[in-house]
Amino acid sequence: MARITKGSDNIYADLGLPDAERMRVKATLALEITRTIQRRGLTQMAAAALIGMPQPKLSGMLRGEFRGISETKMLTCLNRLGHDVEIVVRPAVARRSTGRTRVVPVPARGVPLGRRRASQRRPHGTSAVED
Repeated sequence: MARITKGSDNIYADLGLPDAERMRVKATLALEITRTIQRRGLTQMAAAALIGMPQPKLSGMLRGEFRGISETKMLTCLNRLGHDVEIVVRPAVARRSTGRTRVVPVPARGVPLGRRRASQRRPHGTSAVED
């Protein structure tokens, strides 16, 4: 029988991959880019032209192939797709000796996804990208 072990919030770290924290950040940014492209109904060609990236490279990024794309480029993509990007720097919590980097997507209403009060949560099976 297989043993099941609860993982962390970073699948890349759980798999022992190099640059796990950076890959988690990129994955979250790529997910937001994907959601925005889908919500706006853009084709990959139209999205690529809008964000200034060759369509094959955009296609790869949307499939999770983002090792050759910098976080800065991904932030620029979000800006060109109509998102404000805010970077917040604060001291690490006392229980950690080093800081961490997180991406916290915020829908149009301004409440971070995953941090909504029960009264603000969407019914099961609905998506925040439907706003």
